[in-house]
Amino acid sequence: MSDHILGLHHITAISSDAQRNYDFYTKVLGRRFLKKTVNFDDPSTYHFYFGDEVGSAGTILTFFPWQNMTPGRRGTGQATEIGYSVPEGSFDFWLKRFEQYNLTFNKPNEKFGEPYLTFLDPDGLKLELTVAKNPDPRTPWTTPEVSADVATKGFHNVTLTLASIKGTAEILTDVFGYKLVEQHVNRYRFATDAVPGAAIIDLVEAPGEARGHVAGGSVHHIAFRVPDDATEMRFREKIAARGLNITEQIDRQYFHSLYFREPGGILFEIATDNPGFMIDEPLAELGTHLLLPPQYEGRRAQIEAQLPVIR
Repeated sequence: MSDHILGLHHITAISSDAQRNYDFYTKVLGRRFLKKTVNFDDPSTYHFYFGDEVGSAGTILTFFPWQNMTPGRRGTGQATEIGYSVPEGSFDFWLKRFEQYNLTFNKPNEKFGEPYLTFLDPDGLKLELTVAKNPDPRTPWTTPEVSADVATKGFHNVTLTLASIKGTAEILTDVFGYKLVEQHVNRYRFATDAVPGAAIIDLVEAPGEARGHVAGGSVHHIAFRVPDDATEMRFREKIAARGLNITEQIDRQYFHSLYFREPGGILFEIATDNPGFMIDEPLAELGTHLLLPPQYEGRRAQIEAQLPVIR
């Protein structure tokens, strides 16, 4: 049986203020707030999920908002840029919006023949809006201020900055089924044809650059998508066979996960489609309750008292 990674599942980053993080991604960017839970390894902090209407794989950006977290530093051994797909003709809207909210941003540029617009979130996380060469068929989540003709549709790509791309590229091609499709100077674009969106990983080789520090405004890990548990466990065997340390399967309530550090030092996750975000909330109520995994339900009062109120 030939298994393929189905592009990105989700990306998880770190922020330093829960309310500010919530306001930026729901109000400024217009993403849906999918889930309010806690970090399963540190229930004293939230775990926020933002995405499309149903939490489709390839649209989900999640955050650990550790209050007053010190800023990180971009460098090698990190995912350094997160790219969203947007419709053609939407840049004027976004440029005005970035000015309105006093965001740091650059003028539009072009990469591999695709126009893109770079900006920073309030913690300094580097984001991009890209008009893809191939029309993105995904239906965006919209708000009264962010309409369908300008809204982000989900991930377009993620950039990994590495001292050497060799080991990482081998994982992408030999294990995950990606192919090198384009190169410009030290940027190498890998893609999978298994899905129409969230299918691109850019590797930037920067041997002279300092190693990054993961903290506020940094990507914590990137998660790749598989359809089910059986496929996931076959990937576990392939990764373990390459001599990489990979965890046992971990139940993350909304998906099942494996974690390992790829040769460049970036934390990779493999996550299943099952069981999905509606296991504990109906579609209309996604993101409206504080949801705890079973192991923490008995401590709900204590946990709620520690967490900042989100308005």
